[in-house]
Amino acid sequence: MHSAPCVFPRLADDAATVAAYEADGFTGCVLKGHMEPTVGRARAASVGRRLAVYGGIVLNSSVGGLSPSAVEASLALGARVVWMPTLDARAHPDDLLARPFPHAPRYALPPLDPGAEEAVREICALVAGADAVLATGHLCSAEIAWLFPVARAAGVERFLVTHASFVVPGLDAATARSLARDGAHIEVTAFQLLHQPGMTAAALAGFIGEVGPERCILSSDAGQPDSPAPPEALKELAAALREEGLDEEAVDAMASRIPETLVAP
Repeated sequence: MHSAPCVFPRLADDAATVAAYEADGFTGCVLKGHMEPTVGRARAASVGRRLAVYGGIVLNSSVGGLSPSAVEASLALGARVVWMPTLDARAHPDDLLARPFPHAPRYALPPLDPGAEEAVREICALVAGADAVLATGHLCSAEIAWLFPVARAAGVERFLVTHASFVVPGLDAATARSLARDGAHIEVTAFQLLHQPGMTAAALAGFIGEVGPERCILSSDAGQPDSPAPPEALKELAAALREEGLDEEAVDAMASRIPETLVAP
């Protein structure tokens, strides 16, 4: 989920957001920031709290893009998730969420940019060495198809396809199911239900059913001023999926045990 400080307006800051998760009985959450690592912020927000607060790094231009050095430092500090570029990904549509720094470099992986291969392979090795999560960010389907086997060959055991059926990467259920069968986890978010054009709870439930709920995770991806508070957004997503007929125990697992297992050290 997203919280302040951020270059975009956010509903609440780190401390208030983490307090809301704790008040709702959650045992953990992950702070995501498009423009800066959240490792130190997560550590600060967890002081005095009963729940685990995890941070990570998104490989946009503000941290040097596809920078093994930035990844190495964040992992040494305790990062649990390394996201590939999001707003600065070449595949990110500007009409989806305007880039705050439009002149910043854009980044792509093979096959779109073969020159990025060496850096990405090094990043994969670092993530594998830390047993952290490698997430796809706003890569396109062709980049994900290249990245997944490279990451697995490097030893990455925790691989997350970020909001797989969102505008970007826009994977269909068959493609997501193939990745899941090979060991990837597939993310479905409350943001999709709240804001993705044309998306419905029925469509998300159908997508999960085709992929297999045992390899899916639910996250809020919330924190925007026009979204409910992140824990409430996640609960709304879970309730909507139950109403569409998904097994209650499977929904609970996708929102709790499966993501906890994925991210926890």
